[in-house]
Amino acid sequence: MSQHAVWMTFRSMTADPSVKSQKLKPGTIKRIFSYGKPYQIQIAIFLITVVVEAVLIISTPLLLREIIDKGVIPRNAGLITQLALLVGLLAIVDALINIFGRWYSARIGEGLIYDLRSQVFAHVQRQSIAFFTRTQTGALISRINSDVMGAQQAFTGTLSGVVSNVVSLVLVVTTMLFLSWQITLISLLLLPLFLLPTKWVGRRIQALTRDAFDLNASMSSTMTERFNVSGALLVSLYGKPDKEEKFFRNRARKVADIGIQTAMLNRIFFVGITSVAAIATAFAYGIGGHLAISGTLTVGTLLALTALLARLYGPLTALSNVRIDVMTALVSFERVFEVLDLAPMIVDRADAQPLTSRSVDIEFKQVSFTYPRADQISLASLEAAAKPETIDSGEVLKDISFTAPAGTMTAIVGPSGAGKTTISALLPRLYDVTSGAITFNGRDIRDLTIQSLRDSIGVVMQDAHLFHETIADNLRYAKSDATDAELIAACKAAQIWSLIDSLPNGFDTVVGERGHRLSGGEKQRLAIARLLLKAPTVVILDEATAHLDSENESLVHEALKEALRGRTSLVIAHRLSTVMEADQILVLDHGTIIERGKHEELIKRGGLYSELFLRQDITANEKSAIHD
Repeated sequence: MSQHAVWMTFRSMTADPSVKSQKLKPGTIKRIFSYGKPYQIQIAIFLITVVVEAVLIISTPLLLREIIDKGVIPRNAGLITQLALLVGLLAIVDALINIFGRWYSARIGEGLIYDLRSQVFAHVQRQSIAFFTRTQTGALISRINSDVMGAQQAFTGTLSGVVSNVVSLVLVVTTMLFLSWQITLISLLLLPLFLLPTKWVGRRIQALTRDAFDLNASMSSTMTERFNVSGALLVSLYGKPDKEEKFFRNRARKVADIGIQTAMLNRIFFVGITSVAAIATAFAYGIGGHLAISGTLTVGTLLALTALLARLYGPLTALSNVRIDVMTALVSFERVFEVLDLAPMIVDRADAQPLTSRSVDIEFKQVSFTYPRADQISLASLEAAAKPETIDSGEVLKDISFTAPAGTMTAIVGPSGAGKTTISALLPRLYDVTSGAITFNGRDIRDLTIQSLRDSIGVVMQDAHLFHETIADNLRYAKSDATDAELIAACKAAQIWSLIDSLPNGFDTVVGERGHRLSGGEKQRLAIARLLLKAPTVVILDEATAHLDSENESLVHEALKEALRGRTSLVIAHRLSTVMEADQILVLDHGTIIERGKHEELIKRGGLYSELFLRQDITANEKSAIHD
């Protein structure tokens, strides 16, 4: 029994046997085959190479028989030379076919991985923001990586293994029965000696493998949380390095111990299997030797039988685990399909038209909104805590109606949790309204294509997100073909050019993860420059100046004036001093507009706006007094 055969058997044992009891959805098998259709010619050629390799397995032992019986014993040197050369030639042919088959296997496997990964990535990109608020990132990445690779095994490793083992087994058993049915039957009776240790070791390996996966996942999660900028900062300020190190070492030690146990079981299994094979070979030599002395069996036939015996137990043992191998691959496919079958919550209507106007009047018509439930937007298997939600969020917005004429600034203010940010999320259709409608120039935004709608909207959030790339790459995310001159113009308008120009690498400066190499004000101004490059028709500012010091706030205000000029804008603000010049101010409380008007009007009314403004004004005066 070859070491490769032992390894393939051992790999099967690490698979989780519980997959055998899983039920596949109707049509899964047919759907899986549809992914292999583009590769059907390659798969056919690959399987031919597998069959040819299986046939060559029995060729060498049979040639060995001829060399002994018709060459060595009769002292026919010429025949010995010819047959030896033929054995060498077959070895070369086998090696070439093996390489040829591996090339096709790689093309099929990597092609499937490419197709599935690309399809899953594109599909996930189309999911709504609500999907990402529920989904555990690690679980989603696992689907794109681990499950996709497991799925491709169905067409390469599993399929080729089943075909190769079945063909090899049939040919080997048939040939052995033809050569000596007595030795063949005795060899098959010894099969339980192979299967019993295989099952015992398999159960131990499966348990250890599960524990190792869980511990590695835990360590991965720990490293992900501690090794990003925010996590590292938190650990530095509040954490206890010794405690963190001890926590990690404990898990790393357990993984190391599991690795030692697995290595020992692997070696025990290999030694046990090869020992049983040696015992079976000893039986064959003993019985075959007596048959050869009696003239019932030739010496060449005896040697051929012992050579074939080494090729018998590998396929038999591997096929005993074939159901686990097949189901593991099929379940991986089904887990990928589970993601692909989750329909995006926000999609274009069949008759959606692009938005072409460069001037937009916005109107909210009796808009109400309730956040969707988890089962409407995500998969339980992709969530960290997959517990069904039985209570709805309730109406976050209730009968919201207002008009924002083209080129005007509408401010939305109110206490935390009033629904301000929810309004900003409905405009670019990150969510759809539950009832009512939002219109651009009188057209329901659901009748517009999502791409054209979002192309027309620019957003600056409270915490501007920057990718771990250069300043230029982050800016060009809004306009990929922007020239350096356009970048400079946008940065000057956003009051950030003097900083970029002072940096040694200028636009090629890497901003760090989430832009942590820049201050809050610098990130905001860079985000505004990105918005200016996009040149949107509508601008949404969601707490864009929150948490900034007075100097940065002043610079950001100057940048925002340029961003808002001539554009329809919705400004969500906590600092009411930043929206005093708005064309209209909407005051939200518990999802309802309770006041509307300009700053002076609202102050005179003495309502919630006046109360909030007075409170902030007193706080600002107190801070000024303390500073003085």
